[in-house]
Amino acid sequence: MPAATTSKLTEISFTPLTDEDIDGVRQVSLPDQQVKFAGTADEFLAETSEDIHRHVIKRAGKTMGFFKLDTDYPAQYDFCPPNTIGLRMFVVDSRYQGQGLGTGAAKALLEYLPVDYGDFDWVYLTVNCQNPAAKACYQKGGFTDSDELYWGGAAGPQHIMYAAIDAENKGKAQ
Repeated sequence: MPAATTSKLTEISFTPLTDEDIDGVRQVSLPDQQVKFAGTADEFLAETSEDIHRHVIKRAGKTMGFFKLDTDYPAQYDFCPPNTIGLRMFVVDSRYQGQGLGTGAAKALLEYLPVDYGDFDWVYLTVNCQNPAAKACYQKGGFTDSDELYWGGAAGPQHIMYAAIDAENKGKAQ
């Protein structure tokens, strides 16, 4: 199981979900218009699978969000190359939005992945076309838009985005 990793620049850290995190995760909320894109804390907590690694996003020790890493993502989406991990349900609590912390978390994630998921070459995600703020956050955080759309999303078409899991970033988020 991966260890906690903290970005020195943003004080944002990631830890695998533990029982001690559940109350904090349940406090994470999104505006209603964002829930259709990312889901709820209860949905995040409900999914248990060997292939899904649930993580908590913290800043100064306080829970500010959560995300899932899907180690079986390419088996479900043919737009992914082999040896890809999928980023799902990347949620930043509404109280932390608009402060650059989502972008900071995306950048810190790209520092974290080579440390604890360095056996993967790529991280892929989809972001709804009706959610331009999230797309901008991912782009500022280091993800690239593939200029292709995934049409199987429950809330409509989605941009396919990706980033390399690069050894050059390994260890920056210590």
